[in-house]
Amino acid sequence: MIGKLLSLEWKSFTRSASFGKSLGVKILLGFLGLYFAVIFLGFGVGLHPFLKEMYPDEVPLLKFNEFVLAWLGFELIFRFFLQSLPVLKIKPLLVQDIRKKKLVDFVLYKSLFSFYNLFPILFYVPFAIMNGIKSDYSTISLLGWCAAMLFFSFSLNFLNFLIKKKFAENIKSFLPFIFLILVLAGLEYFDIISLSKQFGVFLNFLLQMPYLAVLPLLICIGLFMVVRHILLDKFYLDSGLKAKQQVAKSQDFEWTKRFGDIAPFLQLDMKMIWRNKRPKTTVFLSFIFVLYGLLFFSDTGLDGLKIMPIFAGVFMTGMFVTNFGQFIPSWDSSYYQMIMSQNIPMRKYLESKAVLLSFSIIILTILCTPYLYFGWNVMLIIVMCALYNLGVNVPFLLFMGSLNKKRIDLEKSPMMNYQGMGAAQWIMAIPVLIVPPGIFSLFYNLFSFNIGLLALGVLGVIGLLLRNYLMDKITLQYKKKKYIMIHGFKQTDA
Repeated sequence: MIGKLLSLEWKSFTRSASFGKSLGVKILLGFLGLYFAVIFLGFGVGLHPFLKEMYPDEVPLLKFNEFVLAWLGFELIFRFFLQSLPVLKIKPLLVQDIRKKKLVDFVLYKSLFSFYNLFPILFYVPFAIMNGIKSDYSTISLLGWCAAMLFFSFSLNFLNFLIKKKFAENIKSFLPFIFLILVLAGLEYFDIISLSKQFGVFLNFLLQMPYLAVLPLLICIGLFMVVRHILLDKFYLDSGLKAKQQVAKSQDFEWTKRFGDIAPFLQLDMKMIWRNKRPKTTVFLSFIFVLYGLLFFSDTGLDGLKIMPIFAGVFMTGMFVTNFGQFIPSWDSSYYQMIMSQNIPMRKYLESKAVLLSFSIIILTILCTPYLYFGWNVMLIIVMCALYNLGVNVPFLLFMGSLNKKRIDLEKSPMMNYQGMGAAQWIMAIPVLIVPPGIFSLFYNLFSFNIGLLALGVLGVIGLLLRNYLMDKITLQYKKKKYIMIHGFKQTDA
């Protein structure tokens, strides 16, 4: 039966009307996967000598055990944002003489053969071999340690499955989980409760008693059974046919009326964000990534401040601008033709987008004010980067939006979703995220830290002073591309 299901998957892929497009994407992802596979393999081989050099008085494997819990946490986050769940078109199969358990098992076993489960093998196995060559640990001990680490990674595979099935429909319910992680990270950072060290002690015991590797195996089997049970409960034909019933939530956003002529467009955008999964998730991710600065601003010494804190400042204050702005006007693709057929000034339509993006920058900058804890210079970085986003990135993204002609399904999750992605989106990333650190680095190296920040702020102020002129040029560009965009938004994937 597994062989027949695999055969159906292959036929579904090769006989699809979008086979050429899907094949091209899979080849590109294959090369990307090969690139990361080489990186993980090199990391696994080179980690032992690296730890030996960094901690000459300690055993590399025991030292690594202290960081394993943090590593697994990072792997779970990595999987949550990048690993897509295996898909099986089950409705035609549910009317066949096939056991539901067989179909569910096929979906779960299929998830084990993803690139994300290959990477841990390429890392842990070479690292264990290097420790076997360079240390006195027995082969049995290293096999037990390696098996335990792989079982932990496979457990994350099913845990990620469980989290996505539980929280994909309502990302707000995921916030308590994030809060718990932040609390545990805080307890670890302030050395109140060191879970990583306790976890490292368990792995050290495992080296002495390899049979303890059965515990991670039991955890993996337990998560497998939980996910299997959840899927079986929802594995019915009528559950897929039953109409989804929700209580209607009405939000009029009356406060937008104070913006005058652009108020109707702002209301339309706010309702679109409030009622649809993909734009709503974009908003929540923007709030979550305000914490991104903790990776760079915890070191308050200015001698260590180079381009990465500038990147963080642009990223935090412009997260919504980048994620939402790069798909303007594709967010309106389902009704863009209707908008363009009305007596609506294009300039007002674009001004509403500029106001929405600018408002998001101001909100995110206010949310970043707790970074004052790390010093006034850190807050200065954030403010100057916010000015740059306001004056430069907002008009630039609006201009690049005139090149968008790919339709977006608002109800699909943004995780591993390339719908609406085109060449324009890849080009946008260069000036939006790479140019600001480059400008700062140039003036920083020629003059000083403050002059580098001033250069970013001055460019932002110039962009704000030229906003009317730039909006005129952007409006002309949209009018030229109007019918090309309408035609593109009509196209749907086969």
